[in-house]
Amino acid sequence: MITADMPVRIGSRMCKNRITMAPTVKFCAGDDGIATDFFARHYGLRAKHGCGFICVEATAVSPEGRLFPSQIGLWNDEQIEGHRKIAQACHACGALAVPQLHYGGLGTHPACGPLTSPTAVMWHDGDREVMAKELTVPEIRRIEQCFIDAAVRAKAAGYDGVQLHGCHSYLINDFASAVNRRTDAYGGSTQNRARFGCEIISGIREACGKDFIISVRVSGCDPTVEESIGIAEHYVKAGCDYLQVSCGIQDTKDLPHDDSLPYNRIAGLGVIFHEHFKGVVPVSLVNGIRTPEQVKYLLENELIDTVDIACGLLADPAFSEAILNGSPYVKCFGCRRCGWGPGHDHICPALKIRRNEEWEF
Repeated sequence: MITADMPVRIGSRMCKNRITMAPTVKFCAGDDGIATDFFARHYGLRAKHGCGFICVEATAVSPEGRLFPSQIGLWNDEQIEGHRKIAQACHACGALAVPQLHYGGLGTHPACGPLTSPTAVMWHDGDREVMAKELTVPEIRRIEQCFIDAAVRAKAAGYDGVQLHGCHSYLINDFASAVNRRTDAYGGSTQNRARFGCEIISGIREACGKDFIISVRVSGCDPTVEESIGIAEHYVKAGCDYLQVSCGIQDTKDLPHDDSLPYNRIAGLGVIFHEHFKGVVPVSLVNGIRTPEQVKYLLENELIDTVDIACGLLADPAFSEAILNGSPYVKCFGCRRCGWGPGHDHICPALKIRRNEEWEF
């Protein structure tokens, strides 16, 4: 039986337990993309209270591909120091730490740059329809290099590795999904639609070495579950050490799911991937995991290797301790504002209940 406090090997690194912090965007940087001291406090506090693996929120690899103007970045060397403070804060508490590397694609904010896509496609952008720009091969190669360069900066900052953001309609997901109708080497077959992500993975491995964790947050259902597994297989062959499974462009409401289970259908995608990749690479799931009982059920029944937690850790930085030793915790209210948008000044109701100096932002 797997328990939450059991260590797990991720690539060449040993994670002290099975609790991971999912990347949740807080938008606290300025236009320069530099991570402020807030980030080190924010992530360090979750590490202090027992989280074994910290995935820092979406970190832009190029300014024109941001999902919001104040998104943190790793597109230049001036941004390294802020990330170094985050890595140090997490390492001081024994947690592994990686930034999630991101390029917007169809999720790009219009104030930052044009919507881009493997194929020109009409896309809903807020309250308007916009024709996304189809990327040329030289543009694809440039963006790949942006990811690789950002990973090199992440290593210089002291991170244990990186996560590639390959879901939620962002560019790596776009290449893997049905919006990709290219007829060249980057479209068509499963292998071709995985090529963009694979070339990034291979480039990072060459630049950062074998001991550097490369994880990918993949969509579990774009355009189908079976195709998504095939895409992920190519990522693993290219050098991916760790899969974190979420969703992407494809609607999830029609996915088959047993509603009597203590987890939802998006988390269920991670269970499916875990069964497929068992013994190959560790797999994590996410979405709607807000109680210690859910975490324990998933691990003790060996349905997953690690559990990504978002809202639970935003609501109570000590949520990991509730999982590990049964200590009291403040439950997430499900208001959703804490995890998205330029709402870093919003203190969730749960945090207001358990207010003390340590919890202050």
